[in-house]
Amino acid sequence: MDEDNHDVDPKLLEILVCPLSKGPLRYDSKARELISERARLAYPIREGVPILLIDEARELEDGE
Repeated sequence: MDEDNHDVDPKLLEILVCPLSKGPLRYDSKARELISERARLAYPIREGVPILLIDEARELEDGE
């Protein structure tokens, strides 16, 4: 299955929140990640499924 064909449903994005900050998430289609500006974390999306586990997230670098 080609991972590039998976987008996040906009309605799903409206209800998802960062598990750490409880703040909103922004979808980065190029990186295929959900970004939490408040927590400075990027959550991966694998095969169209958001992985909202803090241990799976990467910390955002300065300027991201």
